[in-house]
Amino acid sequence: MPPVILETKCDDLQLVGRGKVRDIYDLGELLLLVATDRISAFDVIIPDGIPGKAYVLTQLSAFWFSELWKRNDLIPHHLISTEVASFPEACRPYIDSLRGRTMLAKKAEPLPVECIVRGYISGSAWKEYRKQGTVCGQQLQTGLQESEQFPEPIFTPSTKVTDGHDENIPFTEMERLIGQDLAAKVKTASLTIYTRAAELALTQGIVIADTKFEFGIDPKTKQLMLI
Repeated sequence: MPPVILETKCDDLQLVGRGKVRDIYDLGELLLLVATDRISAFDVIIPDGIPGKAYVLTQLSAFWFSELWKRNDLIPHHLISTEVASFPEACRPYIDSLRGRTMLAKKAEPLPVECIVRGYISGSAWKEYRKQGTVCGQQLQTGLQESEQFPEPIFTPSTKVTDGHDENIPFTEMERLIGQDLAAKVKTASLTIYTRAAELALTQGIVIADTKFEFGIDPKTKQLMLI
C-alpha cells in the first residue's frame, strides 16, 4: 500500500492552489492536478488521510473521460494525460510521487457555478421535497418516494465558493451570472454527460443518484469544456 500523502511538495514547480483534495501546479500553458489522500466531508478537511485514495480518484477520472468521449460527440474536456512519462521535463524530479495520482490538464477560465444533475430524489433533495414539494426550488409532482428515480434528470445549479457551503440558485440566476446562451449550453452538456454516465453505470449495477460537474472556457479557443 502506498504511503498516505496529505500535501505534495514539488518545490521547483509553481504551486497555485490547494483544494480540498487536489494540489494544483502551474506549468505555463498547462496545469498539473495532483490528487492527495486528504478527506473532505461536508466542506471540512479531516486530518487523517486514506491510503490509496488519490490513485482511485485519478483512475476514476481517467476512466470517465476516456469512456464517455469514445463517441466524440460531447464538448471538450481538460484532461491531457495521466501517464507521467508524457509530462513536461520540469516534472521529472517528482515522477515517483506523481505517478498514479496526477492529471496533466489544459488551463481554463472556470465558470462561477457548480452544475448538479439529479436523477433520483435522495439526500438533501428528499429532505426539501418532504417539506416543500420542491427540489432546489423546482416544483415537482406529488407522491414521489425516497430514492425514486425522476421521470427525467433535473438540473440544479449552485454557487461556487472557496470557503463555506455552496448555495443552490435558480437557473435564472445562473443565466444572470454567465449569460443565457452559455447557461443553456452548460445545462444541456450537464444533462447529456450525466445521462450517458448513469446508463453506463447501471449496466454494472451501480446507480448514480446525482453528480456535480464544473466547466470552464478554453482561453485559446473560447470553447466551453468540462474541467
